[in-house]
Amino acid sequence: MKKKTLALALMMSLSATAQKLWTLEDCLNYANKNNISLKQARLKKQESTEDRKQSAAALLPTLSASTNQSVGYRPWQNAGTMTVSNGTVNTEVKKTYYNGSYGLNGSWTLWNGGQNVNQLRASKLNEEIAALSIDETSNSIQERIAKLYVQILYQREAIAVNRQSAETSRKNEERGRQMVEVGKMSKADLAQLSAQRAADEYSIVESESQLATFLLQLKQLLELTDTEAFDIAAPAATDQQALEEIPSLQAVYEVAQAGRPEIQSAKLSIEASNLQVKINKAGWLPSVSLTAGVGTSTNSMSSNTWGNQIKTNFDASAGVGVSIPIVDGRRTKTAVNKARMQLEEAQLSLQDKQKTLYATIEGYWLDAQNNQQKFRSAMATVESEQASFDLLQEQFQLGLKNIVELMTGKDRLMLAKQNRLQSKYLTILNLQLLKFYEGETLKI
Repeated sequence: MKKKTLALALMMSLSATAQKLWTLEDCLNYANKNNISLKQARLKKQESTEDRKQSAAALLPTLSASTNQSVGYRPWQNAGTMTVSNGTVNTEVKKTYYNGSYGLNGSWTLWNGGQNVNQLRASKLNEEIAALSIDETSNSIQERIAKLYVQILYQREAIAVNRQSAETSRKNEERGRQMVEVGKMSKADLAQLSAQRAADEYSIVESESQLATFLLQLKQLLELTDTEAFDIAAPAATDQQALEEIPSLQAVYEVAQAGRPEIQSAKLSIEASNLQVKINKAGWLPSVSLTAGVGTSTNSMSSNTWGNQIKTNFDASAGVGVSIPIVDGRRTKTAVNKARMQLEEAQLSLQDKQKTLYATIEGYWLDAQNNQQKFRSAMATVESEQASFDLLQEQFQLGLKNIVELMTGKDRLMLAKQNRLQSKYLTILNLQLLKFYEGETLKI
């Protein structure tokens, strides 16, 4: 009973400490929450939201309250204040006195050439651009994760192929030793078989090293800083995935141009630049503002009480102010010219991003086309080379083929298998990226 309990506890402990295998979805979701670049983009969005709120508040009146309390001293004051109390006249000279003032003032810009209204519109556009920047950063990170993920999957299968090759080499080496013992093979030929086996084992080590490098790169991209081992799940990538129909280049581009955040951001930047031109042009126009205020004051030298002074000294005022620019040292003209240049830059930026988008999609499309054709050819080549190598092995064991022919056949088979794997995973990757540019979620 104790042994069963101990075994159960051990199994539970091993299960609890089992290493997590990250799926592509896990990687994408984790990066979306934890990537530093994305966090910075979200902070920029929050800043732009604050700017938009401030621009909206600029359309409203402003109100402020003020007070001033001061103490004065007149050292050479001779005349004082006379008071009569119970028939007695008292004269008091006050050299120190106290003043107090209280005010409430408001102002409202009624019109300034549409500057405030256009600034609010521009702030809203900048807020949308900042939100699109988050999506743009997210898309870039997702592409990088997908490429690394597929590279890891390919590298794993390449290692499996290398291990199969090494196992075949070990069997050939063992068969060679037997043939040397019976005098059917020279030691020189056996040395070649041993060298082939060693080369295959080295290929395994090299492939495993490359796999570890790709895993490290993916871990760093996910901002994982712990020392825990990192590994991904290995979904079965089928041949049918690589043989799916490739979407039309023009269709993918049209969908991407309508939905990709970098294109939408560039278009909004043009609108924002147009508004900036209007905002700067407002510097040539008059501005009209409304002001109003109420106030009162008190003085300790007055014979009135504090309450009476507050009442009798109360005043209110209202007015309309008009400001007409005449000469501003060319500030407005310079600002307008610079805004027009920024508008041209925004238009050129849109054209550049459209060209970049098309070139990127075209690259994925061409890679998908070429690698799919290579994959179809490689499947037939692997079958042919496998059959040829199997026959070579049988003939070699019978002494009908020499070591050179055997090793040449094995090299051809290995190359065919590697080409098949590479073209398969590159086709799957580029197909998924084309779908991603059409707005679909990345998945393997």
